[in-house]
Amino acid sequence: PLIGRLMFELPEEMGLIAIAVQQTQGQGRGGNVWLSPVGCAISTLHVAIPLHSNLGQRISFIQHLVSLAVVESVRSIPGYEDIDLRLKWPNDIYYRDLMKLGGILVKSTLIETTFHILIGFGFNVDNSNPTICVNDLITKFNKEEGTKLKALTPDCLIARTVTVLERLIDIFQEKGPNGVLPRYYKYWAHSGKQVRLYNEEGPMAWIVGIDDYGFLQVHEEGKGVESVHPDGNSFDMLRNLVIPK
Repeated sequence: PLIGRLMFELPEEMGLIAIAVQQTQGQGRGGNVWLSPVGCAISTLHVAIPLHSNLGQRISFIQHLVSLAVVESVRSIPGYEDIDLRLKWPNDIYYRDLMKLGGILVKSTLIETTFHILIGFGFNVDNSNPTICVNDLITKFNKEEGTKLKALTPDCLIARTVTVLERLIDIFQEKGPNGVLPRYYKYWAHSGKQVRLYNEEGPMAWIVGIDDYGFLQVHEEGKGVESVHPDGNSFDMLRNLVIPK
């Protein structure tokens, strides 16, 4: 993509972002095509992270910071704190744990001692099809609570996401994972949930949290807490989790 070429031509201190109104050939996880109609917040952001920094040593954590920034772009607005937008590990944006509104795709390139990160994020702000959008959640909240919260725009939420992400990166660089995890857990959709390990008939395990590198932590009865990752084949990233050896 154009931004992938431009990011090496600009001074390192200069930020770079590409914003799309509509997307017909976007890329999703595993090479899937990601279609985004008008009404979505769609953006690719370039971020440079020093290798020898807290985040540089845990670079896989960046996707969790972006997911948190997207959710907080809405839920940090006064009056919008209870709009039920949540995080689904590792990189999806959900309404509760019911419907997906968006996702994150991160690509990194290490050049000398700097990670050049391309962050693609897209989430449905104002298009009710094919599932649900942020403004649908606001309308629902207004009806249930008697409030008069205004609809939001993709441009506003892209700007807010980038601003929040910059702050989260600064906090992570200063304090590490523990500086951001309380905020992350506040919005994630997995508290008290169970998953299966290895296959559909595998043992059940309780989701505990994520470790310092962003891997999911689970507790299997009779055993300790272990970090797990997807088996690489499942569309649902929380099915058939495996324990790295």
